[in-house]
Amino acid sequence: MTVTLSLENEMLLKTVQTFLEREVYPHEDLVDRMGEVPLDLGHQIEARSKEAGLFAANLPENVGGGGLNYKAMSIVEREYGKTTHALHSWIARPTEILLACEGDQIERYLAPSVTGEKRELFALTEPEAGSDVMGMKTNARRDGKDWILNGSKHFISGPVMPDFAIVFAATGVDETPRGSRKRVTAFLVDTGLTGFDCQEGNKCVSYRGYKNFQLSFDNVRLGPNQILGEEGRGLELSGKWLGMGRIWVGATCCGKAERIMDMATDWAANRKQFGKPIGSFQATGFRLADMAIGLRTADLLVADAVQRADEGRMQDQDAAMVKVYCSEMLNKVADDTVQIFGGMGLMEELPIQRLWRDSRLERIWDGTSEIQRHIITRSILRPLGA
Repeated sequence: MTVTLSLENEMLLKTVQTFLEREVYPHEDLVDRMGEVPLDLGHQIEARSKEAGLFAANLPENVGGGGLNYKAMSIVEREYGKTTHALHSWIARPTEILLACEGDQIERYLAPSVTGEKRELFALTEPEAGSDVMGMKTNARRDGKDWILNGSKHFISGPVMPDFAIVFAATGVDETPRGSRKRVTAFLVDTGLTGFDCQEGNKCVSYRGYKNFQLSFDNVRLGPNQILGEEGRGLELSGKWLGMGRIWVGATCCGKAERIMDMATDWAANRKQFGKPIGSFQATGFRLADMAIGLRTADLLVADAVQRADEGRMQDQDAAMVKVYCSEMLNKVADDTVQIFGGMGLMEELPIQRLWRDSRLERIWDGTSEIQRHIITRSILRPLGA
């Protein structure tokens, strides 16, 4: 890691590294082969992460969380990125949007999410409306004081079947200077409600064992206290979570790239051809040089965005730059490492092929590279009226 750390954050880093070495790394191959995390293993990681003080470390101390600031969390997420999402996701980082809970929502949703008694899903993506939020078809209409929810969501990820979902639905249309826009509201929807069906979705070759769910809503009745935040303000609530989520993706990409690069470097130094280590040949050595440049740049980009977030001045384009650059840097590192290893890079006996597969998803979830570039382009042109 290239960013200078305080003594406190160095201790945090060592805590996370030790935890992963003992509780997570030993199970990676098993989970990849099985395609799932055995429940007893998941609960074991969850319990021991609580003992280590890592569970819900991202939420404030006044709600029972660990109270880590964004800089500290970037260190944590970077280390988590070195291993598989299926395992480290059991060390819960409840979505910050739950801090909008009020009244009995705090005891019903926020508090049990912090303690691990409940698990949530963040349900925004739909079959025909991924990054196009205004194309959302899931809707909720008023029925007296209640709301009736209909629609579906997919690619909603999580480690285990949830206890509730934070569901975004259109609740009307607003007229704005830029035209008509759907008014989007966030709802807290308990698993098991009549009309709410939650099932595991398709299996992904990246991060095997990390689940994605398909949610459907057929006239699900919700009370007025099931709205999270205010009616029509759902996108504002989600904005902060999506922005920081993209920065955390960038941090995890840096961690994974470092792990892969270490493997490539070791192989290049010890694998010999024509009587020399293959790293001494320019074709291989320059790949390592480019990896080092890319990783250093990515780490600094994450550090800059995290500092902006801690100071309250992070904007959408900052998170987008982190997401697109770090994910594409990781994919280049992973692909070059396979090339350095040659045929062995694709053999199941080595972890290279798994890390290569896992890396590919980073350019897609939390907003594709194309969407991130659109966000950046918009930030450049809009001030000029274009």
